[in-house]
Amino acid sequence: MRILKIIVLVMTALFNVAGYAASFDCTRAETVTEHKICHQLNLNDADVKMATSYNILKRLVPMGTRSVIQDEQVKWLRLRDQCRDNLRCLTDVYAMRQQRLDLYLQQIYQRGPY
Repeated sequence: MRILKIIVLVMTALFNVAGYAASFDCTRAETVTEHKICHQLNLNDADVKMATSYNILKRLVPMGTRSVIQDEQVKWLRLRDQCRDNLRCLTDVYAMRQQRLDLYLQQIYQRGPY
């Protein structure tokens, strides 16, 4: 009986985690693009990494740069949504955005030490 309870708890935890990507709740996905991201593990992982990098970066840069990065993110989201459910396109736009965010982070690292 105890093993059954543990299995139920683990399955519940996995179900709850599987419903989320980093930047949105997959149970509330509305667009074709959001559904594709939620159902494609590599896109979900790319979304997690991108959203984490973006949120860290927003806290590390000065106010003027922050607004530039936020504006770029809005433009990028529009570009991403144009891919609809095209896996190759989505993979490419996530790689492009991550590369840009990594460049910003690299510039911050070079200004160190902190």
